[in-house]
Amino acid sequence: MSQPGDAVSQRDLSNHPSVAAVLSTLATHRVQTVVRYLPDAVRTARAAAEALGVSPSEIANSLVFAGRRHDGSTEPLLVLASGGRRVDQDRIAALLDLAAVEKATPEQVREWTGFAIGGVAPVGHPTPLRTVVDVTLSSFDVVWAAAGHSHSVFRTTYDELLRITSGKAIQVD
Repeated sequence: MSQPGDAVSQRDLSNHPSVAAVLSTLATHRVQTVVRYLPDAVRTARAAAEALGVSPSEIANSLVFAGRRHDGSTEPLLVLASGGRRVDQDRIAALLDLAAVEKATPEQVREWTGFAIGGVAPVGHPTPLRTVVDVTLSSFDVVWAAAGHSHSVFRTTYDELLRITSGKAIQVD
């Protein structure tokens, strides 16, 4: 009998540099997880949910923003949002004492995370990012997050995401 996440790929991506960075960070945090290598790219929460047989809300969608500080400088901000949620950028800015929160460019995403859009993981970045974790994810015993490649995801929990990212729990919408 198949279980959610029992998708099988023709290839193991654990040696791909981006996936290896995620796996290394998870090991550093003593996380033992299930990684799924999917036959098709899952660049959206909806696509990941369909491939895994779960609801989009059970996907921890890694969204990268440019947080503009009051002095005009910019900092990267990672928002781990439940896949069914829209992020209220004004709300996040106010809660984090930022002047604004704007969508990051693809170039910023790559520079700040080391990943291409569609495979951005919550961990494994060149330097740790200020992170927000959507409290909606706490409704689920298991959530799935990108593992550094558009064909890979890993199993985790809300509490584990908070711990491994040093994230701040916030209602994002």
